[in-house]
Amino acid sequence: MSQGSPAAPSLPPRLQIALAALLFSTGGAAIKLADFTGWQVASFRSGIAALVLLVFLPAARRGFSWRAAVVGLAYAFTLISFVLANRLTTSANTIYLQSTAPFFVLLLAPLLLREPVRRRDLPVLLAVLAGLLLVFGGGDVASTTSPDPARGNLLALGTGISFALMMCGLRWLGREGNRTDGALAAVVLGNIIACAVTLPVALPVTGAGAGDWLLMGYLGAFQIGLAYLLVTSGLRHVPVLAASLLLLIETALNPVWTWLLLGEVPSAAAVAGGAIIVGATALHAAAGALRPARAEFG
Repeated sequence: MSQGSPAAPSLPPRLQIALAALLFSTGGAAIKLADFTGWQVASFRSGIAALVLLVFLPAARRGFSWRAAVVGLAYAFTLISFVLANRLTTSANTIYLQSTAPFFVLLLAPLLLREPVRRRDLPVLLAVLAGLLLVFGGGDVASTTSPDPARGNLLALGTGISFALMMCGLRWLGREGNRTDGALAAVVLGNIIACAVTLPVALPVTGAGAGDWLLMGYLGAFQIGLAYLLVTSGLRHVPVLAASLLLLIETALNPVWTWLLLGEVPSAAAVAGGAIIVGATALHAAAGALRPARAEFG
């Protein structure tokens, strides 16, 4: 294992990524369970995560630059809007709409990266658009765990857009060299920025119990911190396609945890839309991975 990635060296790389996805998937339920405001969850979660990553990922400190900070801004918005969306709409809608990020990458790449949309990309664009319409048109009804679905869905869509900007930014960092260190630095800086921006709104803290602070510790140290350590370690040995498919565990399990712990049930239309979004993204990734092999073997 390379220096700067101390996470779980004895675990098989694919298992590391699967465990990371499992940790990521618990975010929606844990965010809803905490007796904090959305702003407080966003601030404390990211602050703890930044500390964990700074301690255990020394490579991130080597990648600090103004470029990493720009990408970190996009990630900070993703972190904040993900939390706020989860407090307003179902965790299923939040994760499904965040999963539209590859759709927005295809739209933004021509402008930001000078990478044109290809004809073979059109089916996935249309499929994800259909999934989006299903999620937004699902007729979600306000509930205790989803008090304002319309506003939450818009915030979740913003999460997908900002995550797409981050993905474009990571590709931009890769063109500048030192790709791994720059990407890790962007993740750390994103958490620092998210904590700093939301902290003034998060303070003062009143009425929080020990259980709530334990949830914040779990969200920061494990749901983000340990998960990223596992991903960083596993990605060094696992092909990108395999890793991306394993990370879809997050999207599949996120609504399950919220249903088990809080009884939250997404609409049938949202589930159908999410299935279309995830399926189209997975097929597009698989097709992209197989294309070079076809070219090589003729």
